[in-house]
Amino acid sequence: MKSGPFDQYPTGLGFSYFYGFLAGETSQYNPRLYENTNPIEPPRKPEEGYHLTEDMADQAIKFIRANRALTPDRPFFIYFAPGGAHGPHHVHKEWADKYKGKFDMGWEKLRNITFEKQKAMGWIPNSTKLTPIDPTMVKWKEIPEEQRAFQLRLMEVYAGYLEHTDTQDGKVVEELERQGLFNNTLIIYVLGDNGASAEGIHGTIDELLAENALPSAYQQQMEVLNRDFGGLDALGSQHVDKMYHSSWAWALDTPFKSTKLVAAHFGGMRTPMVMSWPKAKKWKKGSTEKVIKHDPTPRSQFHHVCDIAPTIYEAVGVQFPTRVEGAKQMPLDGVSMVYTWNNVSVKERKSAQYFEVMGSRGVYKDGWFASVFGPRIPWAEANETRMREWNPDTDVWELYDLTRDFSQAEDLAKEMPDQVAKMKQIFLMEATANKVLPIGAGLYTIYYHPEEGPHSPLTEWKLYEGLTRIAESNAPGFHSGQNSLATIDVEISANASGVLYCVGGTAGGFSVYMDNGYLYAEYMSTLLYRYIAKSTTPLQPGTRKIQVRLIFETTKGLGPPADLTLFVDGQQVGWVKVEKSIRLVFDASETFDVGMDLGSPVSLLYQNRTPFKFNGKINLLHVKYINGTSMHTWWCRLIRPTISLGQLLKLDRALLGPYVLPFFLVQSRRTSFIRL
Repeated sequence: MKSGPFDQYPTGLGFSYFYGFLAGETSQYNPRLYENTNPIEPPRKPEEGYHLTEDMADQAIKFIRANRALTPDRPFFIYFAPGGAHGPHHVHKEWADKYKGKFDMGWEKLRNITFEKQKAMGWIPNSTKLTPIDPTMVKWKEIPEEQRAFQLRLMEVYAGYLEHTDTQDGKVVEELERQGLFNNTLIIYVLGDNGASAEGIHGTIDELLAENALPSAYQQQMEVLNRDFGGLDALGSQHVDKMYHSSWAWALDTPFKSTKLVAAHFGGMRTPMVMSWPKAKKWKKGSTEKVIKHDPTPRSQFHHVCDIAPTIYEAVGVQFPTRVEGAKQMPLDGVSMVYTWNNVSVKERKSAQYFEVMGSRGVYKDGWFASVFGPRIPWAEANETRMREWNPDTDVWELYDLTRDFSQAEDLAKEMPDQVAKMKQIFLMEATANKVLPIGAGLYTIYYHPEEGPHSPLTEWKLYEGLTRIAESNAPGFHSGQNSLATIDVEISANASGVLYCVGGTAGGFSVYMDNGYLYAEYMSTLLYRYIAKSTTPLQPGTRKIQVRLIFETTKGLGPPADLTLFVDGQQVGWVKVEKSIRLVFDASETFDVGMDLGSPVSLLYQNRTPFKFNGKINLLHVKYINGTSMHTWWCRLIRPTISLGQLLKLDRALLGPYVLPFFLVQSRRTSFIRL
């Protein structure tokens, strides 16, 4: 939020300097960047070779050099968290091309190959069993031949993206070596924040299709990809936010079951971690010298990401504070991992750890793991019945002995009901202590009540030209069921062009703009569903009052249709039916802008002219939520199901106004209605 508060920004949480993005993800080509608390634009354009992960590595190197030049005796802490290889999968073509043909065998065979390599490297125990594909997942043989090139390219792009990210990590490490700091720097490298993601479902050019529960088909995606972006080569580019097929995610989670968003199986959450600190030096009186001897043997002790902070505290000899600026601190979660550094077989010190994500849950205790799959199947479209009837009290629990079963291949729940009951109680205690209850609360806004998701408490806004980078959650909303009226007091010249206001970006958005005097309103429910209203004639120069009205047919359901209507000086000049609206979010990080479109562009019409700044003058943009009835709903209420076309045309012209002609009839179950 541009007006603050900023206490939850990184600089409000202990960091002296921040460079990066604040959202869960962002475009690698047009990222929504922040420096400390200030929104900034990338230093170069995508056409000039810009890529966020490279930029972040360069910034980390710059920080290290400044530290050595100005404060060489001061130790530093860097939290380097690039967007790679999180979605959207963005990487330059030459990186993806390195993996052409590498995955032609399909996901089942890839998983088998990976499994054998893992055992050969000693990365997993030789006794590990390879878990089979879930019956609800798609097998490679079920992919039609004509669709395989698409599926393979999605995976090739991801592989190139992963190598590219690893290369940038390497650049930072090389700088430490160049500065003579590598030996005395504790490096904790965590490969990812969860298992591979299944959110691409059947493979997608726009990952927010699944988030917004919008239907998509291969033919539909290829039509858009070929028509608008030049075909398969666009995958990995700034134009699409692609995500691989969910079965590739399963292959990438070898040897475990499931994927990201499943807390019951390690395919959803187990990731590699490496620590390095070859030759520690005493830099502070009383600090203890710690040295990690090189050892390729993986540690088997069970640990969690919450154990990283205690590890750092012990390593550098800092006592965790009980109070900060007078405020009592919560107890420190986690257990230091220092004890494992030079003793591969030392007894494990972590006794219990809970996991939970949107109803999927698990708990670890002394080698045992009990879990529940939960209501969602991440690799499949939402099952209405399954979600509606889900009751956490009747969930079926699974049980695994991790001391003998590394991959959770053998469910012992039926054989050991007493152990299951014991583990369920441990989970309840851990969940209570860590404020996890009620179970499944994360589903409340994402699935059951998206209208109650993050949003501004305002219902009316007065905005001015130049106000930009307003978070979507703080801006006027144009999501499903949110009726609105925007009034723009504007001064235009002949052939006026530029964005009046917009929210979102390439993945999805809403933009009101002018081009060569014509007025446009474009509602893009991801790349697959684009709706454009355009004025019938160019607007006359001078001071004009433009109004944009968005009325949904209903406030309920998944992505209900809406009427999007344009008015100039009180007269309707354009209209379009938005058949599928956005229920949750247009974009993960793109923002609301007045007078321009920063970041990735909403519209294809001006994608090569960004930020497409308006060349007139916007005196005021007034947006408010309104009550209203869409044309579809109005006609269905007004017209009896038995009315004839002749009777329809005899309706009072004064009542129908400009809506009579032109028209065509669309059959619904109960009636016919006019669509303009």
